[in-house]
Amino acid sequence: MLIAGFPAGAWGTNCYLIAPAAGEECVIIDPGHEAAEGVEEALARHRLKPAAVILTHGHLDHVASVVPVCGAHDVPAWIHPEDRYMMSDPEKALGRSIGARLLGELTVGEPDDLRELTDGSVLELAGMEFTVAHNPGHTRGSVSFRMPEQADIPPVMFAGDFLFAGSIGRTDLPGGDHDEMLRSLARVCLPLDDHTVVLPGHGPQTTIGRERATNPFLRGLVAGGEGGRPAAPRRGM
Repeated sequence: MLIAGFPAGAWGTNCYLIAPAAGEECVIIDPGHEAAEGVEEALARHRLKPAAVILTHGHLDHVASVVPVCGAHDVPAWIHPEDRYMMSDPEKALGRSIGARLLGELTVGEPDDLRELTDGSVLELAGMEFTVAHNPGHTRGSVSFRMPEQADIPPVMFAGDFLFAGSIGRTDLPGGDHDEMLRSLARVCLPLDDHTVVLPGHGPQTTIGRERATNPFLRGLVAGGEGGRPAAPRRGM
């Protein structure tokens, strides 16, 4: 299994390329702000051919390069229907204070082939399986993607802005809901094995076990409470 990732753009959003091995088809997760060049470099370095783009949510820092990446390689993209409007209306998704600053420098819109994700569905792409979990809280349509344990890697969760090392995604933007986020964390994260690797939308990788033991939000849930409420670091949007 090959997982290549790099931070892109003003918010350091992690974009991932996943393939069974070098020289094969791949899936691209969250090609965001200024990610197109990095995607092309990773494709060339590992001799990969894109099969699809899948999106953890609709904020611009995660989707801004979807149209050029999909257009250049004639591949579809997937997003949850609750976040689909963000592709064409980022100002509504982010609030005027953030969205208005970006609209003049970015081309927004949907790729030619945009499909919708559903909770619990399994995407079979490039010879791999990605299980979709709808985890609202950061946005109404936030999802994470899980890959099962394989011979050479433990189970992996691509978390987007759901779960970070030591924190969780912000919930103060339009569509965010802190209580909903805690319910999503309890439902999606707590049942996972401790050795599940978490690859977040910003910052370093972690594991479910580490977050269960040290993340104040998950620790509160493990203890049977409502989860911690310290201010989450404002990574990304």
